[in-house]
Amino acid sequence: MSRILKAIAPLTVALMPLPALAAPPAIDTGDTAWMLVSTALVLLMTIPGVGLFYAGMVRKKNVLATLIQSVAICCIASIVWMVVGYSLAFGTGTPWIGDMSRFMLNGVAEHISKGADQAFVMGANSANPVAMTIPESVWVMFQMTFAIITPALIAGSFAERMKFSALCAFTVLWSILVYAPIAHWVWSPLGWVAGIGAVDFAGGTVVHINSGVAGLVAALVLGKRRGLGHEDFSPFNLTYAIIGASLLWVGWFGFNAGSAGGANGRAGMAMLTTQVATAGGAMAWMVAEWIHSRKPTALGIISGAVAGLVAITPAAGFVLAGPALIIGLVAGVVCFWASAILKPRLGYDDSLDAFGVHGTGGIVGALLTGVFAYGPLSATDANPAGVVGSFAQFVRQAEAVGVTIVWCVIFTFIILKVVDLTIGLRVTRDEELEGLDMVLHGERIN
Repeated sequence: MSRILKAIAPLTVALMPLPALAAPPAIDTGDTAWMLVSTALVLLMTIPGVGLFYAGMVRKKNVLATLIQSVAICCIASIVWMVVGYSLAFGTGTPWIGDMSRFMLNGVAEHISKGADQAFVMGANSANPVAMTIPESVWVMFQMTFAIITPALIAGSFAERMKFSALCAFTVLWSILVYAPIAHWVWSPLGWVAGIGAVDFAGGTVVHINSGVAGLVAALVLGKRRGLGHEDFSPFNLTYAIIGASLLWVGWFGFNAGSAGGANGRAGMAMLTTQVATAGGAMAWMVAEWIHSRKPTALGIISGAVAGLVAITPAAGFVLAGPALIIGLVAGVVCFWASAILKPRLGYDDSLDAFGVHGTGGIVGALLTGVFAYGPLSATDANPAGVVGSFAQFVRQAEAVGVTIVWCVIFTFIILKVVDLTIGLRVTRDEELEGLDMVLHGERIN
């Protein structure tokens, strides 16, 4: 495969780049309706999806604290995104970071104030502007839901031991210093990662590798939970976890199919590949666990489904159904190995396998996108029909994975240390033994 996307933001790869713009494009009501639905579906993934998924896997004394983490992160990340995050990620700036042109969403409602039924052009001042067919307000909100779920996923790695005040401070700083820059690199028309031709359809690097690696760093910095390996850490209610995983599965169609930017053929293909890969991930984890421990567990099957969802995310709009199944199968096996075998051997406490599933699955998906990207789907200038992947594209994907990991590790570590030195990261030993529900929130499940 020759050159892919040429600095066009991967999320809007299906849309036509405009070499010269005489006027902003008109709003397409069908595209707008689909993006509104997709936005609601992605929000559903965090509240209540991630909340229930994680709450079902912790002990009873920490269920409410785990649920409220997702709600609190949703609120905090929404405000950060509105004030400064969107501008840093999608504002006109440099290849490394956006400017403050959209601070407090300045200018987002211009088409309304002018009384014109016009959409907007992302990166209008860049060399490769991208015409959207939806109002910018819808795009802001759609991207906000991604900014919400990413820090919510991190919480799975430090479950049952971080102070609530530390969580709030970490979310603010991490959203600004880690999430926004990487989103700009990958998804902005100006971003340097997009410029080298690396692609990420819906968040393999920006969301999953980013959150998984940050979670691993947090788990290492905070240390293990008290009594791990000596006390009963059985999940409180796997019914919650199954419901949460099911909500994630359904919401993921908004995550992936919505990333086509409208109601179009690419959205349909992204939905199909998402379903196939998810089923493959669930079955692969189930079989691997069956062979390894002689019993396929409910937690294992839903974890495999999430692994398939994660891995197909960067590839969903670029691959066909056959490769999507392969991506899901590979992710199911690799994520099982990372969570059930590698983690115990290395001895770190990634409480709910945020790194084992999201970090590992994101890496698998991002790399395999380079292997299986299908020419006619990849919006290239010179790809004959039937061309699948290339070594050059694999290298570009590996570069994107590498820089995401390096930036995330460095700045996540710095943020955690700053928070620890100022307000402290972890509850005390006695507080952890009593449970975060009562200690942090004064409530408990009867």
